[in-house]
Amino acid sequence: MTETDEEGRQYHIEVSKGDIAGTVLLPGDPDRVEKITELWDEHEEVADHREYRTATGSYEGTPISVTSTGIGSPSAAIAVEELAAVGAKDLIRVGSCGGVQPEVSVGDLVISDSAVRLEGTTDAYVSEEHPAVADYEVVTALVTAAERLGYDYHVGKTATTDSFYVGQSREGFGGFLPKRSQDKIERLQEQGVLNFEMEASAIMTLAGLYGLRSGAVCTVYADRTGEKFSVEGEKKAARTATVASRILSQMDESKSDEGTEHWNSDISL
Repeated sequence: MTETDEEGRQYHIEVSKGDIAGTVLLPGDPDRVEKITELWDEHEEVADHREYRTATGSYEGTPISVTSTGIGSPSAAIAVEELAAVGAKDLIRVGSCGGVQPEVSVGDLVISDSAVRLEGTTDAYVSEEHPAVADYEVVTALVTAAERLGYDYHVGKTATTDSFYVGQSREGFGGFLPKRSQDKIERLQEQGVLNFEMEASAIMTLAGLYGLRSGAVCTVYADRTGEKFSVEGEKKAARTATVASRILSQMDESKSDEGTEHWNSDISL
């Protein structure tokens, strides 16, 4: 049970049932909401409270919403809880990240099919062994969208951390870097992890528990193998997620026509 006011608005995100579409894009930065909605055919802001800014509109006839989550898994989990309470069905993280593999370049996209839970929020929900996994239909829609848009992308595991600095092997104030953080990138490389970011595992874990579809697409701003940083392709992730939302809608329509519960390669869009 989530907290609501007398009008049924959720305590943190301040939206009610009917304010959002079934598919919600989840950037961290509230300022990215406007950058995302610029890509849509129409939109209206429905709430703006704390780090949570929400707008609802449509893209090529498909209803779509966006809610900013703020930085990190604790605030992202609040957004997921309250969005689920008002009817969200699909949650797609849209953001930026740091690549940890040599082939993941600045400006590329990373589409997450799963996430290493290096954050503490999901410990309150599941056991240590529980995986954070994206829904395969969301991953398929994101890959299809990236292909249609002609973007360079990678699909694989993401590492979600609570700490932007020492938790991602960056030095803290005065050069502080615990020993356990010094070889973290190397260890993640050995495990085939593609990137660092700060919300995906919480979104995936909670969505999985609540029967929602989820995924993540992030533009690479930092190349942690070459220590390069550049804000390139800022709208790539937003555009990919927006197109993917339309594709998900088409997939659902096709499944309904075919009378099947799950998407498969024999179904045409």
